[in-house]
Amino acid sequence: MADLRSEFLGISSPNPFWLASAPPTDKAYNVNRAFEAGWGGVVWKTLGEDPSVVNVSGPRYSALYSNERRVIGLNNIELITDRPLQTNLDEIRQIKKDWPDRAVVASVMLPMNEASWAKYLPIIEDTGIDGFELNFGCPHGMSERGMGAAVGQVPEYIQMATEWAKKAASVPVIVKLTPNVATAVPPAKAALDGGADAVSLINTINSIMRVNYDTLTMYPTTDGMGTHGGYCGEAVKPIALNMVAEIARNAETRLIPISGIGGISDWRDAVDFLALGASNVQVCTAAMVYGFKIIDDLVDGLSTFLDSKQLSLDQLVGKAVPSVTDWQYLNLNYIEKAVIDQDSCIKCGRCHVVCEDTSHQAITHTVNGERHFEVMNDECVGCNLCVSVCPVDNCISMERLTAGNDPRTGAAISGEVLNWTEHSNNPMRKTD
Repeated sequence: MADLRSEFLGISSPNPFWLASAPPTDKAYNVNRAFEAGWGGVVWKTLGEDPSVVNVSGPRYSALYSNERRVIGLNNIELITDRPLQTNLDEIRQIKKDWPDRAVVASVMLPMNEASWAKYLPIIEDTGIDGFELNFGCPHGMSERGMGAAVGQVPEYIQMATEWAKKAASVPVIVKLTPNVATAVPPAKAALDGGADAVSLINTINSIMRVNYDTLTMYPTTDGMGTHGGYCGEAVKPIALNMVAEIARNAETRLIPISGIGGISDWRDAVDFLALGASNVQVCTAAMVYGFKIIDDLVDGLSTFLDSKQLSLDQLVGKAVPSVTDWQYLNLNYIEKAVIDQDSCIKCGRCHVVCEDTSHQAITHTVNGERHFEVMNDECVGCNLCVSVCPVDNCISMERLTAGNDPRTGAAISGEVLNWTEHSNNPMRKTD
C-alpha cells in the first residue's frame, strides 16, 4: 500500500489524517482512543486563559439530516475547553510521552494583548507539543468576547496576533481561519505577513438550524433562549474546498502550507482537499457521527487511490490547483452535451421534468407514443442538471464535441476546442 507517512511543517505523523480541535480532542481519554484506532495526529481542543468559560448543560448540537436521517450537517454552540488549564497541560504532556510518533498540536485562543501570548504560549509549549494552532475562526460565544472570528475577520488583527505568537513560540504556528469572510486570501496573506508557518481552514460557519414547530422558538434552546452556532459537516465541504483553492492558487498566498478542514467523511473528500492544495487534513464531524474507527476507511481508501494513480502523497498535493481559474478565462468554444445510456435508464423521468420545468426543454419524454427519454442536441446547452439529478450512476454523461459536425446529428459545430492552458491572457496559465 502507498506510504502515507506525513511531514507537515516538519511535524511527523504516520498518516495525514488529524482530528481537528473539537470535543473529540478535549481530553486524554479521547485522544488515547483515537491514537489506538490509528489517527495520525490531533489538534487539542482550544485552550485559553479565562477560567470562567462554562459550556451550557443543555443541547449543544443540532443536526441537518438527509431523507434517510443521515447527518450531513452539524451545528454547535460549544465554547473552548472548560476544563482547568493545568489539567489539559498535564494530559497533553502525558499523551506526547506515550505517543511520540503522533502529531500533537495545541489550539489556543487568547485576548488581543501581547502579554497573554507571551505568558501562556511558553507554558503550553513546555508540554512537548509539536506546534500551535491559533483559533481565529470560532464564530460563537468567544467571538463576542473579542476572540475567535472577531480576530479572524480583521486581517490586521490576524497579523498582529500571529506576530505575538511567533515571538513567544519556538514550534511551528498554524493560523486557523474563519469562513465567515468574503474571501480567504486577505486573512491568509495577513497570517503569512505575521510569520505563520501554515494556515488551516475552514472553521465553522455562522448558522441557525431551524425553529421548534410547536413553540415557534429557535431550536435548540437553553431555558427558552437560543443563539447562533458554528455549522460543520459534509454540507460545508464545497465552501471549504473553494477557500483552500483560493489560497493555493493566489500568487500572494500559494506558498503557505495548508491544513484542510471541512466535511471530510471518506477518502474521496481527503483527495479533494489534498489535490486542491492542502498538505494534510483534519476531521471532526465524521468522527463525532461515526466514531474513531472511520480512520481505517480513510487510510485504506487513500492508499488504494494513490496506488491506482501511481502517485505519492506529496505528488497528490496541489495536483488539481492548475485547473482552477476565474470564470473569465473559461473556454467558451468548448462544447459538451448530455447523453442518456438507454440500457441504464430506468424511465423515472426526473431528467425530463427538471429540464422541462427549469432548464432548456431538451429531453424528450415520449417517442412513438412510448415513454422514452433522450437528449435533443439542438436544445441542450450542456448545463449538466440532468446528470446531477439522475438517480442512476453514470446513466447520463457529458460528451465532448469538437469542431466539425456533431457525430450524432450531423449538425455543424463552429469554433475550435481549446485547452485552458492555451489561453495566453490567463494569469494562471502554466509556463513550464
